[in-house]
Amino acid sequence: MSAPSSGAAPPGGPRSAVRRRATQERQQALANQRPNSTRAAGAGGSSSTMLKLYTDEAAGLIVDPVVVMVLSVGFILSVVALHIIAKITNKIMGN
Repeated sequence: MSAPSSGAAPPGGPRSAVRRRATQERQQALANQRPNSTRAAGAGGSSSTMLKLYTDEAAGLIVDPVVVMVLSVGFILSVVALHIIAKITNKIMGN
C-alpha cells in the first residue's frame, strides 16, 4: 500500500524538532529565573520579607502599625503616670 495522499507531514518531521527546541529553551529560561538559594530568593536577613508576611493576604485581625505604636506608647505613659500618682498619694497620706 502507498502512503495517504492527504498531504500531512510524517511524524517526527521538522515541525516537531522546532517544537522540542522551543520547549527546551523555555524550560532553560524558566530554570535560569529560579533563585539558587533562599538568600537569592529574598529570604533570610531582609526586612522587606518580614513585612511581606503581614500583608492583606494574612488571616486574622489586621491593624495598622501606627495604631499599634500609639496604643503601646499610650499604655507605657499610663503606667508611668500611675506610678507617679501612687508616689504622690503615698507622700500626701504619710505612709
